[in-house]
Amino acid sequence: MQRRDFLKLSAAAGAVSCISACGGKGAGQAATVAAEEKLNWTACLVNCGSNCPLKVYSVDGICTRVETDWAETDEYGNHQVRACLRGRSLRQRNYAPDRIKSPLKRVGERGANQWQEISWEQAFNEIGAKVRQLKTDFGAESIYHHYVSGAYYGFASGNAIRRALVNAGPADKKGFLNYYSNYSWAALNVAAPATFGAETGGTKGSRLSHLRDSDFFLGFGFNPFEIRMSGSGEQYDFLNAVKDRRDSGKQFSMVLVDPRYTDSMLGKEDKWVPVRPGTDAAMAAAMAYEMIASGWVEQHSRGFIDQFTVGYDAASIRVALAAKPELIPAGMTAEQMAADNYHDYIMGLGKYQGQAKTPEWAEAICGAPAAEIRDVAKRLMASSNPYISIGAGPNRQANGEQNMRSMYMLSVLAGKLGQPGTNNGELPSNYGLPVAGLGIGDNPVQATICFFDWLEAVERGDQMSYRSHAVKGLADVDAKLPSKIKAVFCSAGNAILNQHADANYTRDVLKRVGDTPEGHGPELIVVTDCWMTSSAMMADYVLPDSTWLESNDLANDSYASGETGYITFMSTDLKPFFNATKNMYEIGLGIVEASGGDVAAYTEGHKDSAAWLDHLYAQTRDNKANAALKLPATYAEAQAQGFFRSHAPDRGPVCLSGLVNEGKALKTPTGKIEIYAFNWAKDASIRELFKDQERGVVTAVDTIDPLPKYVPHWEGFQSDGTATGDAEVAQFPLQVVGYHTKGRVHSSYHNVKWLRDAVEDCAWIHPMDADKYQVADGDTITVTSKRGEMLIRARVTPRVVPGCVALAQGAWYKATAGEQQDTGGCTNTLTKYHPGPVGRGNTQHTIRVKIAKA
Repeated sequence: MQRRDFLKLSAAAGAVSCISACGGKGAGQAATVAAEEKLNWTACLVNCGSNCPLKVYSVDGICTRVETDWAETDEYGNHQVRACLRGRSLRQRNYAPDRIKSPLKRVGERGANQWQEISWEQAFNEIGAKVRQLKTDFGAESIYHHYVSGAYYGFASGNAIRRALVNAGPADKKGFLNYYSNYSWAALNVAAPATFGAETGGTKGSRLSHLRDSDFFLGFGFNPFEIRMSGSGEQYDFLNAVKDRRDSGKQFSMVLVDPRYTDSMLGKEDKWVPVRPGTDAAMAAAMAYEMIASGWVEQHSRGFIDQFTVGYDAASIRVALAAKPELIPAGMTAEQMAADNYHDYIMGLGKYQGQAKTPEWAEAICGAPAAEIRDVAKRLMASSNPYISIGAGPNRQANGEQNMRSMYMLSVLAGKLGQPGTNNGELPSNYGLPVAGLGIGDNPVQATICFFDWLEAVERGDQMSYRSHAVKGLADVDAKLPSKIKAVFCSAGNAILNQHADANYTRDVLKRVGDTPEGHGPELIVVTDCWMTSSAMMADYVLPDSTWLESNDLANDSYASGETGYITFMSTDLKPFFNATKNMYEIGLGIVEASGGDVAAYTEGHKDSAAWLDHLYAQTRDNKANAALKLPATYAEAQAQGFFRSHAPDRGPVCLSGLVNEGKALKTPTGKIEIYAFNWAKDASIRELFKDQERGVVTAVDTIDPLPKYVPHWEGFQSDGTATGDAEVAQFPLQVVGYHTKGRVHSSYHNVKWLRDAVEDCAWIHPMDADKYQVADGDTITVTSKRGEMLIRARVTPRVVPGCVALAQGAWYKATAGEQQDTGGCTNTLTKYHPGPVGRGNTQHTIRVKIAKA
């Protein structure tokens, strides 16, 4: 963009006055702008869970300013869906200096950031030919599309590229290798179904509005005021529900457990209990001990436990196995399983003799004083309607699966589930409104790998099975993938390097091209994005996507907008950037055509993007869930109005009300809440366990255990009992607590200087640790783990637990080839590839480090 254009537009913007109104329940928008300035609607589509609507003003095809929703009324229930500082910076992001201006082909080694500008025709021909050749030689399973979450469109999203990979190449080689699960919720996505049934997924908790009926809120890692900042999102529902409860004069108290004093606290809480990272399960076990040892469970909740759960004691396990003997895995007996019950584990009885989980035991692990643990347990026991919510942070620890299951037990022991104002610990449900989207089509490749194992599949995919790596969709537990991954595609994502574990090692693998003396690497890497991310720098081809400001599309409210549902029908009057960008649907079509693939299956008879959007709009309009919006007849009319909202007509169901109040069986093997997870017991008899190369042995945290437990683990507060673990604790004395900063959503927006200035990337250090390591506030320090080193500024604050360094995730990796030190602030320079035992998910919140003044 020319400087004179910016000056012209700045002058025009300064002369413009604008009046705009937005009513509720789908009411129309009226706008008066200067004649030369146009108004369109777009949305901020990153993975925060809200997809906030935004108004885009432009002159001569260039954006002049971006504004958020400012409705004529702003009362809760018909309130403004105001974007946070990230959405408000979209103009700066759209015209960022690293915006990709044309298709790029790598000319140096991968990661060297050396490129040749090429035409779209050349890019499509070369990529299409390579995909066809790889499918012919190695099969469709050799082509992989990685996890992406940088653009939550309805139409021109990463699904367009996946759809292209299904249909690219020979007719008898359709499909590609897909993944399951995600970097955010991998452990809770298996822990919640194991406990409460397959339909939950860990995200079917009571909505936060149910707090109006609760007298006690207990949150572990609960932090919506930093991760759900939208004016429509969960933070606003939470704030209003708590205010209403307190204003009513009824009993209410709030306890938040977290290694950081977060913005979700700031005086809203009655008590902050700081704990060490990865030790939440120890605190939960000690609270359970207090509830059982005091006799409270026997007097108040034993009836609930006996009726609705299995696994609290040996008798309940025996009864379940007598009714379904097929639940006994090969090589085990009913008595062995019955001996492994929750009551004995907590109380230190039976096979756990002498290992009672007292508050004093927990204090030595989690750091919370025994008296504080007892106080929180007493609050829970005194509550008539406890609402427990567990954030996703604890699930990304090395013991994340057991962390989550251990905390879920507190709601079970309380015995109030199904009553008004209660929750089982799962993430809250979302109201939400649907939009029709572009599907990937019929992918003949049934095999899917866990997202976190993708780099292993590059190196040794042809050795991976369900038994070894939980690969799904193969013929049996020992069947293996037919090929290593030969081609990696990534669309609107930064996870092939920046968001994946052990960035230095990941970079080294991606630098390999095919078979090398160091090992196997991808023969083709294609990244579709708008900006030169650290992942894009590792590509062979970078294809420039259109931004949200330049797109016609459909966007719903995503997955965490809480009680407010809305849809934005995006439109644009902006010029394509340097007249070079295409949307992802057009990019996918180009790849299919150039590969000699099935164009008809890709397009389904729709001649272009506009025809697809009309088709998807008709499906969205006719969806009964959107009836309250009164959507107009055509997509063009909907775009003119832009934004439609509807507040939830009710609070939705109370979690587990169907089981408790209606007798509906859960989708667990026993139909009940499973304290003892029978499916996990079966998996434990089938699956090979991860053996840490550094230790040479399988440790307790790598074992599939059907009972919720606190498990010492690699690089945790305690040693895992190995010589390597002992040395780690001594060599790297500080733990890292990772968190989501307000300046980014994962890695999205990191390239916007406005946001980096507003929200500093720094290492939070407690004053006691700063004094010990002679670090002053504002010093530049090195933070070093076994896998790498980063350079970052220190902030000394009591808002982090002693013995910890708090680091925001998502900053872009910035280390030149061969260097181990990252100057970009990427936390994954420090993290480890070590999957969880059940879900094979990421454990990237478990890190031990040392610090020094640079």
